[in-house]
Amino acid sequence: MDLREVPGDDLLKLENQLCFALVTAARNVVSIYRPVLEPLGLTHPQYLVMLALWEDSPRALGELAAELAMEPATLSPLVKRLEAQGLVSRARSAADERVLRIGLTEAGRALRARALEVPVQIMARVGVDATALVALRDALAPFAGRRAMPTGPSEPGE
Repeated sequence: MDLREVPGDDLLKLENQLCFALVTAARNVVSIYRPVLEPLGLTHPQYLVMLALWEDSPRALGELAAELAMEPATLSPLVKRLEAQGLVSRARSAADERVLRIGLTEAGRALRARALEVPVQIMARVGVDATALVALRDALAPFAGRRAMPTGPSEPGE
């Protein structure tokens, strides 16, 4: 649809606003994840922290905050709660005392095996397959400040 073809007043209808669709979708996504994450003892923000740490641990709090697009002051209480659950550890860097390093504990590493079911359960709850989720993720990439992720090996000359 070309927006120039939409009557002027319709451009301002709430249902035509991308921002409204994104905000309501984000809220709904969190509510879909809640019952799936509950048996793991994680909230959605805590799950995001664990995902980042399962990819790379230990890491500096500031680096982790940047990866998650959060302020360190917002991330810090999440990390403290994960530490209280025994899933992560916090330690000052020996090289630079100002740097707080966040790492997985044995329990945090073990939780990953149980979390492997989360994406499968989410796809089932939403009623879409992995291909549709990848397409949606890639379509949202410009709005999330990230590039679309490659879905397979790139061809020479691409």
